[in-house]
Amino acid sequence: MSKRQSSKYKLDRRMGENIWGRPKSPANRREYGPGQHGQRRKGKLSDFGVQLRAKQKLKGYYGNISEKQFHKIYVEASRLKGDTSENLIGLLERRLDAIVYRAKFVQTVFASRQFINHGHVKVNGRRVTIPSYRCREGDVIEIRDKSKQLALVLEAVQSAERDVPEYIIADHSKMSATFTRAPSFSEVPYPVLMEPNLVVEFYSR
Repeated sequence: MSKRQSSKYKLDRRMGENIWGRPKSPANRREYGPGQHGQRRKGKLSDFGVQLRAKQKLKGYYGNISEKQFHKIYVEASRLKGDTSENLIGLLERRLDAIVYRAKFVQTVFASRQFINHGHVKVNGRRVTIPSYRCREGDVIEIRDKSKQLALVLEAVQSAERDVPEYIIADHSKMSATFTRAPSFSEVPYPVLMEPNLVVEFYSR
């Protein structure tokens, strides 16, 4: 379903981490970077390098969001009351593609984006084809009737690879999920360490 199969695995290799926690990730077998110089010892990153890496990792995790779109989300998060890093995560987790992925309707966030683009998802009874659509508290996300028996949906629902987080109530018998609230950073089930505070430092330089 995902058309970015090679891209996401390249990101895993470049970061040296299994960012999505997938069992087939090459980072599970090779912790060094890609290319003929990948096994050379890495030098110590500068503060800028550490911040850039944190931004690339977080941006990549949500399906390689474009830089323009990701920066726009940061600007909005910085204008909201409270901690900017918490606001940033809250806004990212409100995205429809993130919620469809968290609800286990598909197995990857890349597949989620394509699944939504193809018109398989409804929000509060209306079909939505925009992956970046921002959901509100209480919104009901469901799979269209014609799409409920798709093999990739049934496979994802039955997978024991990950659990549905507490801020989403999923009913897999009806193929629907309710987004109850924007989560705090500590509630988001990232398989690797994410550092949104470094992303904030990167953009606020």
